[in-house]
Amino acid sequence: MRTKRALAVAGSALALSIALSGCGALSGILGGGDAQRDEDGNVTEGSNIDIFSLKVGDCMPASDTSGEITDADVVPCSEPHADEVFYEFELEGDELPSDDEIMSQVEAQCVPAFTEFVGLDYYESTLDFWWITPTEQTWTQANDRVVQCVIYKPDPKDSTGQTQLEVTGSLEGAGV
Repeated sequence: MRTKRALAVAGSALALSIALSGCGALSGILGGGDAQRDEDGNVTEGSNIDIFSLKVGDCMPASDTSGEITDADVVPCSEPHADEVFYEFELEGDELPSDDEIMSQVEAQCVPAFTEFVGLDYYESTLDFWWITPTEQTWTQANDRVVQCVIYKPDPKDSTGQTQLEVTGSLEGAGV
């Protein structure tokens, strides 16, 4: 059952991720703002940031964002939130990979990182993830290559696995 649900969610997440803008060099071009952070880079107070300022370890409250995004709300992970960026990697090549190629790289990179982050194999976990990718525009105009993997706790009452429950604290080492 986990595999079927994961594949269905992965397909939905892929569709969502294609519509979302990625992270990377465009922040310098756009001049976007970042959150207040401590010396370790952790968000210290809730704020709205440029999407290209989103970093591994950032937590985001539940939102109803669809389509291409340019900003994100972030909060300290000690406050209620739905999403947490747990891993990122860069895509290779001169051209933006196809959806299938991105999906393959997400599976190769995010799934093992998920297992390490949570402390339990992805396919045994009750948690799930989605990802943010570059758009064609950010790829060509800003050399954006970053994919960010975002963990969340699905609502078990939602058979699609897309409704996210709020959590307090990082999901790192959650083992669920």
